[in-house]
Amino acid sequence: MIALIDYDIGNLRSARRALEKVGADVVMARTAEELLQADAAVLPGVGAFGDCMSNLRGRGLEEAVVAFAKSGRPFLGICVGLQMLFERGFENGEHRGLGLIPGDVKLLNVMDMKIPQIGWNTIGIKKNGCPILTGIPDQSFFYFVHSYAVFPSDDRVVAAETVYGQDYPSIIWKDNIFATQFHPEKSQKTGLLLLENFVKYASK
Repeated sequence: MIALIDYDIGNLRSARRALEKVGADVVMARTAEELLQADAAVLPGVGAFGDCMSNLRGRGLEEAVVAFAKSGRPFLGICVGLQMLFERGFENGEHRGLGLIPGDVKLLNVMDMKIPQIGWNTIGIKKNGCPILTGIPDQSFFYFVHSYAVFPSDDRVVAAETVYGQDYPSIIWKDNIFATQFHPEKSQKTGLLLLENFVKYASK
């Protein structure tokens, strides 16, 4: 059973539909109890870092998310769900994150390119053996919508990078924790394969 964490951040239908399409048994986790009973968890996120963290705390889910991620069970963050794993975000001020991965979330330095980045971009795989990348070639395309990116203190957690004005991590992997800056549920066949890999990893 995979918990899709619901903390009032918008329509989660596309993420749920994609997970179910690749064989996941999905439960919408709106309480700490529902989350902590699951075998694996997915933390989505859209909008601003601070708003997402505020909603998570307002739902009483912050401690449960941290406990789940530290339990060793498979955990996947998507978009702002990736950014929230870090210590601090600097969107509309400074905000405290979940602190599971050392580092900060900062505005992309894109020179004269458009912000936010919206559309398809490639990933450059930096870390071999990442379970969610099984069967996915280097330079595969995924769908991005974001203005901010993560900058970890330790580059060893970076499984893949993307270039948009600058290099930035697009996939993070630390033990049982995986996270993507892009939206796999919006990334067609390749995105579905990534989610299928996560579901298979969670079922082991």
